[in-house]
Amino acid sequence: MKNKLIVVAGPTAVGKTALGIELAERFNGEIISGDSQQVYRQLNIGTAKATPEEQAAAVHHLIDVRDVDESYSAYDFVTEAQAAITDIVSRGKLPIIVGGTGLYLQSLLEGYHLGGQVDQNQVLACRSELEQLSDQQLFEKIDSLGIEIKEINRRRAIRALELYRFSDNLENTETCYEPFIIGLDDERSLIYDRINTRVDKMVELGLLEEAEWLYDNFPEAQSARGIGYKELFPYFSGEQTLDDALEKLKQNTRRFAKRQLTWFRNRMTVRFYQISSPEYPENVIQDLAIFFNEEEGEK
Repeated sequence: MKNKLIVVAGPTAVGKTALGIELAERFNGEIISGDSQQVYRQLNIGTAKATPEEQAAAVHHLIDVRDVDESYSAYDFVTEAQAAITDIVSRGKLPIIVGGTGLYLQSLLEGYHLGGQVDQNQVLACRSELEQLSDQQLFEKIDSLGIEIKEINRRRAIRALELYRFSDNLENTETCYEPFIIGLDDERSLIYDRINTRVDKMVELGLLEEAEWLYDNFPEAQSARGIGYKELFPYFSGEQTLDDALEKLKQNTRRFAKRQLTWFRNRMTVRFYQISSPEYPENVIQDLAIFFNEEEGEK
């Protein structure tokens, strides 16, 4: 019998954390973070990590599980999320995965064999083809396909396009999950307004101090490449004004939100809900009640 679980996905600043906590309270659940940056200790503001008060309202997993100078991958997430799900289910609780890192969520739910058997000659041919493209052509491909990567550079773009091309040929394993995937969405302009407001709020809460600490101590770490930090480094080095750096941060976050939505729409089976709808979030609660009743009826 497959384990039922809830996934709350969507772009940044759309309210995933709040909904996850509400669902945990209503359905006796515990939350597993599906965010690639919230795993890092000491990076709280720029990652929009659940506050201590929010974490007290519902048990959270996979938050603060890495030091800032450590790496974290989709493989790590799948392995640790599977262990968390097993633990949560064993205690009679409902796993609720909350996050916007599409590759992580898809790899977990669809059972990707991340080290799958792929003809290396095909990979080399693909890489040779991609190497012929200019940086701009590579980045446009990344954008048009809605691929989510932490930092737009040539090496990462080529690797991401290789994974995108061959992922369908990887040997997937049968998962033991029956997910209900909630996608939060809204009018694009409203999401962008929320993003801009969030960045301003982060600055008030101490984002500059947090980012400067990272810049001074771990500028080359994987965690430092995440949106929310790297955009501020030119300000600390004297290459940009603070206003320009913050505008770049807002712009990159808006672009990231667009890529997140493209990923969830094109590569996963998601039921979307408009957060500005007068029916929200009760329509989510109602649909989940139906989902769980159907599951009970199939036993």
